[in-house]
Amino acid sequence: MKTNNAAWKFLESQSEKETHLHLKDLFATDPDRFEKFSINIENILFDYSKNLVTDEVMTGLFDLAREVDVESWRARMFSGGRINLTEDRPVLHVALRNIDADPIYVDGSDVMDQISTELDKMKKLTDSIRSGKWRGYSGKRITDVVNIGIGGSNLGPQMVTEALRKYSDNKVSVHYVSNVDSFQIAQVLRPLNPEQVLFIISSKTFTTRETLTNAATARNWLQASSFDETAVERHFIAVTANRANAVKFGIPKNNIHDLWDWVGGRFSLWSAIGLPIALNLGFDNFQKLLAGAFAMDQHFLNAPLESNAPVIQALIGVWNSTFLGMQTQAILPYNQSLHMFSAYMQQADMESNGKSVDWDGIDVPYSTGSIIWGQLGINGQHAFYQYLHQGKNIIPADFISAVESSTTVKGHHEYLMANFIAQTQALMTGINKEQVREELRAKGKSEPYIANLVSHKIHQGNRPTNTIMLERIDPHSLGALIALYEHKIFVQGIIWRVCSFDQWGVELGKELANHILPQLEQDGPIENQDSSTIGLINFYKNTRQ
Repeated sequence: MKTNNAAWKFLESQSEKETHLHLKDLFATDPDRFEKFSINIENILFDYSKNLVTDEVMTGLFDLAREVDVESWRARMFSGGRINLTEDRPVLHVALRNIDADPIYVDGSDVMDQISTELDKMKKLTDSIRSGKWRGYSGKRITDVVNIGIGGSNLGPQMVTEALRKYSDNKVSVHYVSNVDSFQIAQVLRPLNPEQVLFIISSKTFTTRETLTNAATARNWLQASSFDETAVERHFIAVTANRANAVKFGIPKNNIHDLWDWVGGRFSLWSAIGLPIALNLGFDNFQKLLAGAFAMDQHFLNAPLESNAPVIQALIGVWNSTFLGMQTQAILPYNQSLHMFSAYMQQADMESNGKSVDWDGIDVPYSTGSIIWGQLGINGQHAFYQYLHQGKNIIPADFISAVESSTTVKGHHEYLMANFIAQTQALMTGINKEQVREELRAKGKSEPYIANLVSHKIHQGNRPTNTIMLERIDPHSLGALIALYEHKIFVQGIIWRVCSFDQWGVELGKELANHILPQLEQDGPIENQDSSTIGLINFYKNTRQ
């Protein structure tokens, strides 16, 4: 971003003024503020009225989006342009849910042909396993699927299957293994019958050490039961862009589902990485998930910037972080079914925009990607909301919930939603000294007691929030919600001029681990390491012995 352009300069000047505004005053002076600053799209209400923005700020933000040419970059992504600059690749997770199947070309080839072929293969596998046609080595039907992957190959499918558990008919139970800590895979495998388990090894490169270590353990567990190396072909599926490595591992070619280098791992649940979703929910529900994302794609692609939900969400985030200096962002779903949504979006956002150099490799002089964190809101109220309300650092937050409960029990959902709405109001308005005094007097407290307590109960308010309310959490709406956040991440990357679709930062630690591993296993002194690393290695080895 060139910080000397007109929109940037204007927003900098506005950011100085906004520090003197209070959200409750903005609402008091504009009774139409909610109508003006909210959008209803794909059965999702997106209310951004409780942010420190005015008409002038929003105009400046839209000007900024146009100056950095968001619309052109958006068109390049949807048409197969190589916008993953450091790896010279297209970014086409949108093609995976392109249910209209309009052609999208990469190097002269329509990728929709490949995607359609893979979707057909996924459907056949899903139907075969769920119907009981696919049998294990002993002739028993498959009852359990264990997905072995990490990062996007794990978080995406697991988040979706948890969120949509209501829609599962339990024909196939799905389990997830990501941690190379042996405790996890041991806990997952212990209650399962090897004769009835299908393993899905999800790895784009099929070189990820954590995944392959777990996959080898799963293979050994299966063969110890079957006494037959050929049992792998009835119990192992691979999802990868590296077929050769999967075959080398021992997975038959017919059991390999394709992934492509133009699909980033953290945006891959729409591909064969989503097989656990289809197996657990049925292929029809998987298609509804794709359809919801496609609907949001079409909104993002065609709506004017001023009424474009992902663009507005991105601009609000840039305003809060880069111009107002609020460097963290809480994501607070209130529905139990969305308990993994914060973790999933943490990966999608921070792995994408956690960068400090621009497209030209030059250090950026401004704040980029926010620190994303959060958990279920109703639990958070009894954990960290104290900090949200009265902490010195202001933390913008996305509050997410649904009008309909996934499970109806009288009195529960109403109380949940009352808390959901009240928290955003409290963060906006706060409570001042006089209000505290009146509240305590009404409770019959003495004046000395009030004088001692009043400052502790003051909430400044003026804490920005977005409120996202779905009609219900179903496959279609969840697909749209995920796509909303994906496009927000994309737009912010364009504004900040960072490469949102690589993740070079995760490589260094893995490379160093490969050097440290043999030193943990060998006898004798450790060399060519700093004193702390030597000390840690020696402590581990000596304590283990």
